Amino acid sequence: MSPSSVKTMQFECVKVALKQDKTGYVLTLCMHPDEIPMELMRDFVGARYQTVMVRLDQQERPMDRENEFAGEQAVRSAGMLCHDPKFWEFLNQDNQILEANEKEATSWLREYLGIPSRADLKTNLEARSRLESIKRDYNKWNQKN
Repeated sequence: MSPSSVKTMQFECVKVALKQDKTGYVLTLCMHPDEIPMELMRDFVGARYQTVMVRLDQQERPMDRENEFAGEQAVRSAGMLCHDPKFWEFLNQDNQILEANEKEATSWLREYLGIPSRADLKTNLEARSRLESIKRDYNKWNQKN
């Protein structure tokens, strides 16, 4: 059978469980009754499928997974910077903050990045770029001190 004559099934679903048994992983998906293709309902239990899945973002568009993980890493990185007393000292010596403490560093970093919350680093590429820039400056300063 040629690939062009194969009918595919498309439907939206939600991951509700993932468990492991002796044969591998078992993925449980939930579908709205109107979304279930009749072909899938008629197939026998144990039928094999080749599956292609794309995670959707909040705007119902395919999600860029690499970008998602980079965003999570940026959020963690910003948090670690703000907890670092040496980063406070770096900002204080550069006259960016008046008092070398976490609250001042956190407030300064959000303003510098142009974001109201570190969580915005997940989706704001410009803020992530500025975060990388300040991290480079801080690392250079840290190597000298």
